[in-house]
Amino acid sequence: MAASEQIVEGGFAEPVFAAQSVFRAIMDAMARPGTVHGIGADAGPPAPLNAVAAAVALTLADADTPVWLDSDLTRNEAVRGWLSFHTGAPFAEMAADATFAIISNPATVPPLSGFALGTQEYPDRSTTLIVQVETLTDGPELTLAGPGIKKTQTIAPRPLPGHFEMQWRENNALYPRGIDIILAAPDAVACLPRTTRIANGEA
Repeated sequence: MAASEQIVEGGFAEPVFAAQSVFRAIMDAMARPGTVHGIGADAGPPAPLNAVAAAVALTLADADTPVWLDSDLTRNEAVRGWLSFHTGAPFAEMAADATFAIISNPATVPPLSGFALGTQEYPDRSTTLIVQVETLTDGPELTLAGPGIKKTQTIAPRPLPGHFEMQWRENNALYPRGIDIILAAPDAVACLPRTTRIANGEA
């Protein structure tokens, strides 16, 4: 397939219906952290961007939301062209300037504290990370607690950014500031809002 075809093709076949469906799944996942919500995304982005991360970007990103890409995606002209064509979102050169960040390779993500963390007055002016993962159920288990979770909730994503539990506890400590994370597996999403605590090892 020619590069121009890769860029133009692969958007939602029915944009309004698809975006509504994906948005509902994201909102449900944010309201119930750690729960897995299937997405039958019909997006067909260029690799290495996966279909679910692409569907989330198509749903949330627009001309007013700068998007930061990790190094693997930044180097891929087809991915950059596809996102620009289908969302109209500008690209943020600095992680701290991004409304959304798309991470295709969690091993290379910069420290979470390097993204926009919001302010005390405007905590919503922070970055939401869209992190591609291979699985939400077959990685090392994380036990979650916090708002939207009755007692605890277990999720097992893989891979995650390095020293993730430590970084996430530091993110919790910034509340009401802090980042939120959307985990994008090949066919589903799960969310970690800034209010969610990793309870592994807690008494």
